[in-house]
Amino acid sequence: MEKKLKVAALRNGTVIDHIPSDKLFKVVSILHLDTCLNQITLANNLESAKIGSKGLVKISDRALEVDETNKIALIAPHAKINIILDYQVVEKRPLVLPEEIREIVQCTNPNCITNHQAVTTRFHVLNNDEEIMLKCHYCEREVKRDDVKIK
Repeated sequence: MEKKLKVAALRNGTVIDHIPSDKLFKVVSILHLDTCLNQITLANNLESAKIGSKGLVKISDRALEVDETNKIALIAPHAKINIILDYQVVEKRPLVLPEEIREIVQCTNPNCITNHQAVTTRFHVLNNDEEIMLKCHYCEREVKRDDVKIK
């Protein structure tokens, strides 16, 4: 069986692959790609043997910073990040959930100061064996990773 590319190859930049289809636009949002001036290719609902249906982002002429790609770990922990140079993968970057997440998650506590004043949200990542939780720095409300609301 012949393998065909559904999306054109990238000369230089970043490829984010294996994003669950329902998380693609959240990745676009947390990376602020709506304001990026580089050429961006988005593909969604592509066939995937591993996850059934996947999304893909290609950002031309820009290698994302490690802290940017690690934000993806919050919503698409199994996504694959490849840095491309002259059509070759020069780095396969692992996703690591940071110890603290700023700005991208909204606190679910309606009484939290972050929901009433211009305060940057800060969440501490709590890892346990069962699931990952986030704890608001200000009100200490805990929320499951799967239940977070992306700003």
